[in-house]
Amino acid sequence: MKMGSNVLLGLAAFIWGIAFVAQRVGMDYVGPFTFNAARFTIGGLVLIPCVFYMRKNGETKKENRKGEKKASIIGGICCGIALFTASSLQQIGISYTTVGKAGFITALYIVIVPLLGIFMKKRVSWTVWISVVIATVGMYLLCITDGFQIGKGDVYVFFCAIVFSFHILVIDRFSGEADGVFLSCIQFFTAGVLALLFSFLFEQPKMAGLTAAWLPVLYAGVLSCGVGYTLQVVGQKNTDPVIASLILSLESVFSLLAGWILLGQKLSPKELFGCVLMFGAILLAQIPAGKAERQKKA
Repeated sequence: MKMGSNVLLGLAAFIWGIAFVAQRVGMDYVGPFTFNAARFTIGGLVLIPCVFYMRKNGETKKENRKGEKKASIIGGICCGIALFTASSLQQIGISYTTVGKAGFITALYIVIVPLLGIFMKKRVSWTVWISVVIATVGMYLLCITDGFQIGKGDVYVFFCAIVFSFHILVIDRFSGEADGVFLSCIQFFTAGVLALLFSFLFEQPKMAGLTAAWLPVLYAGVLSCGVGYTLQVVGQKNTDPVIASLILSLESVFSLLAGWILLGQKLSPKELFGCVLMFGAILLAQIPAGKAERQKKA
């Protein structure tokens, strides 16, 4: 059961890594809120048939469906708000930085998730604190220019990583009680409505722009949203949130490779070393948590 969940999370990371390219290309035609409104709406529409199919063929007992539906709706709305906020910050930030850098900075949620555990009265090991120091050095090498300035896009993506950390914790809170596919559907429509509202407030969405960006919008909507985030919700049901964030952090590796292969974006040796340090910190932050979880269940 656990292995299957981990495979689903790994597949989600692969889809999201490539999605950074789609997000960057899409910004050539439409604004960040318009892009997100389209992708999240498509993601929600794609899941509607899946929701009806799983309800028709599901094994959930009738007496449990009411509580499951309530948890799915409440959890979906909460996840949708977090997803809208994080994705908006990411989409804006990716306009000013490379795909690879955006992927690695976003992956900092892997360090942030256990740190947030402090406020939930969970013990944080010394290796996590070391990983924070290593990740800070890695971010400095990756983001600080020769003039000792952090790029505007890097700041947006960093705050995106913080919000995505809350998104993971919210999913962990509701995934055990809710229908994963239904929750995903609700979260996409919630995020889509919010993004649409902001697009009319701060942008001038035009059908011509969406038509020109049809391929990246479809990839982000069908695969990144409809498939990727659903794989996350379903996969997290049988995996600890810290371990889940470790597997999902592989999106940073896939985003770097995708940016290099598909967009020809290259990083300097200093930036590549920063990526190596950040990924090392990501791995180090999760090792003790995984062992503690196994000992607890043994």
